[in-house]
Amino acid sequence: MKQLEAAFPVDSQLLMVLPRAGASVRNPDVRLPILRSDVDGYYLEMRVEEDAQDDSEFSVIRRVPLENLSDEELADIKAEYANLDWSACVNKGVSNGLEKIHDRRIQRMFMALMTFLNPRQISIILYLYKLAAEQGNNGTVKFRSNDLLEILGYTRTKDGGFASKLRSQLNRDLVALHRTELVLAQSFKKTSLNRGAKVMIKSILRIKDYEVDHAPRDFDITKAADYTYELADSYTISLEFFDGTRNGDCVLFPNQFDITQRLGSNAKCDYKTKLLIYLASRMKWDTLTDGQFISISKQYLFKNLDLFGSNSSRNNQIFWRTVDELKEEGYLFGAQELSGKNRISTIQFQINSMKLKCK
Repeated sequence: MKQLEAAFPVDSQLLMVLPRAGASVRNPDVRLPILRSDVDGYYLEMRVEEDAQDDSEFSVIRRVPLENLSDEELADIKAEYANLDWSACVNKGVSNGLEKIHDRRIQRMFMALMTFLNPRQISIILYLYKLAAEQGNNGTVKFRSNDLLEILGYTRTKDGGFASKLRSQLNRDLVALHRTELVLAQSFKKTSLNRGAKVMIKSILRIKDYEVDHAPRDFDITKAADYTYELADSYTISLEFFDGTRNGDCVLFPNQFDITQRLGSNAKCDYKTKLLIYLASRMKWDTLTDGQFISISKQYLFKNLDLFGSNSSRNNQIFWRTVDELKEEGYLFGAQELSGKNRISTIQFQINSMKLKCK
């Protein structure tokens, strides 16, 4: 009998949350960002509405707390918020929709919230879970920035470092994962007739500390994410979703999981990572037939892969090309389209449990 490849565990609840928490602005369930206040302060938040037809399409809010705002800063945010072109964000891309926002900090804040959990950030998260398994510090992970940039597949400059744009991008990714909170019902998966909703507020990770080898002492990761092109040289982070890896409620990913970024490609076009994570998510929402088969509505697959273009032929080509990539890497044995009731198509996947396994 074949043995499961050397693997690392990723928390099941995290995997079940990722597709919804990372829904793009083009997703019909995603609502316009709002500036909201309560007794604890101000928040910039986006809501992803639930879908009554499928438990996995649950409601979640992602929000950024706006801490220690002066009256002047609050007025600036309100003024710039009025310049947000939501229609352009949806139809032409987030960058186009933010063109009229001139304050760099506010523009970057909107960008981080609206592109939250893109495939590059998800790849970083999975790598951190791999490090967590290797380091064995119960969800606390230490790493060097240059090591992570190298593993992401970026090219070093002549002096042995990395371009400032790449360094800035990594710090902004980490800070976005740190300060963007997720608000959702903890019992979002039906386990009985009584759902007993308990609200959970969590970040994907928390930056515990960081070190700078050669920089002024006043270096600040948040200010760097908002204003500059700086990056700390090393970080210590805590994975907030980690209970499942302790109690065995997890999905095992192979240690050879590849997080290399495609040069010159936009992270949002990484359909392979999107599909792999969505399949891992559905493996926990649903039950695999015969331990390897899972059927998913084509409608939900395309929605979670961000395939919203009107060109159905192109959407199908991208989807089946992505399936072929996962077959080539051994995650899938195969996939086929099945016709269902009311002409609703489903895709049946055959999962290779030697590569991707539920516990």
